[in-house]
Amino acid sequence: MIFERSLQRELAYTAGAVFMVLLTIMLTTMMIRIVGFAASGQVDPRDVVVLIGLTVIGYLAVIMIVTLFVSILFVLTRWYRDSEMVVWLASGVSQTALIKPVAMFSTPIILAIVFFAFVVWPWSNLQSKLIKARFQQRDEVSLLAPGQFRESQTSHRVFFIEKMSPDQGHVQNVFVTSTEGGKVNVVVSKNGHTETHANGDRFVVLENGRRYDGVPGQPNFRIMEFERYGVKIQSQQFVNTPTTTGMYTNELLANPTRDNLAEIAWRAGLPLIAINLMLLAIPLSYQNPRRSRTINLVMAVLIYLTYSNLLNVVQSWIEQGRVSFGVGLVGLHILVSIMVAIIFWLRIRNRPLFRLSMFTRSKGA
Repeated sequence: MIFERSLQRELAYTAGAVFMVLLTIMLTTMMIRIVGFAASGQVDPRDVVVLIGLTVIGYLAVIMIVTLFVSILFVLTRWYRDSEMVVWLASGVSQTALIKPVAMFSTPIILAIVFFAFVVWPWSNLQSKLIKARFQQRDEVSLLAPGQFRESQTSHRVFFIEKMSPDQGHVQNVFVTSTEGGKVNVVVSKNGHTETHANGDRFVVLENGRRYDGVPGQPNFRIMEFERYGVKIQSQQFVNTPTTTGMYTNELLANPTRDNLAEIAWRAGLPLIAINLMLLAIPLSYQNPRRSRTINLVMAVLIYLTYSNLLNVVQSWIEQGRVSFGVGLVGLHILVSIMVAIIFWLRIRNRPLFRLSMFTRSKGA
């Protein structure tokens, strides 16, 4: 049918444009956030691009939900504004007839949302966690940077070096201070290098230096000169604690705790949100010439934000045991479906969703 082909073709063009805009916004936001983490030393700067890609891939399900909702709303609103919808309605096409072509266009997107929510979302979170864990397991030498004081995360040590070779094998003008049993130990050296013993232990061997031991505030400091002094390099041990966001769906089902069931409800809620918003966009797209052209977009943003936040609230309630898993899984979406059916009924009977007259009464009334 010409009507269905025309609608699906325009929806495809609009969805592509909206998706690219949302993807660009997401990339920019994640870039600023992860570069900030790298600047503060929380992630490796060499992994910034990978982490940005993994984060964006993980949120593709959310991006596709917004793309679907906004593209349907944009196209149908334009049809009302340009009187194309009037022509179709005059030709015997009802608003319920829009459901079939819109559903045919939305089905591949909803299936993709299911895939990204249940498969890609946990995979991207798991990979991001592994990358961050690898960075946290680095030893103390990798923390050093010429001309900067660096504090060890595994011991009460502060390092300072003036120069370092590119392979981190040799250092010059080294300062190391540590606290042990209330005493302060300060080691200074002109040169040093790294050594690895047969058992795998790594040391920074300092040469031609001095060590100062004592209690702060007391004059009885002990000074020792040395030709060689070894400082063992500590490695931070990372404890792998599984999180629900990084667990695959079959693992969540195998261990049905409250947290795991709440995560399942959140993942299952994404395609259900997409279906409800897809249907809601049809009656919501009605354009009254007397209203502002941006009111539909504002309402769409408010509706999506409210719906997604309510899904997060339901997830929290399941974790706390305030609602059962079954009620939390479908309760919110059934209520929204009923609201969508009521809005459809009002629109088919040409009844306004909101009566603006109560806000625009004349002063003489």
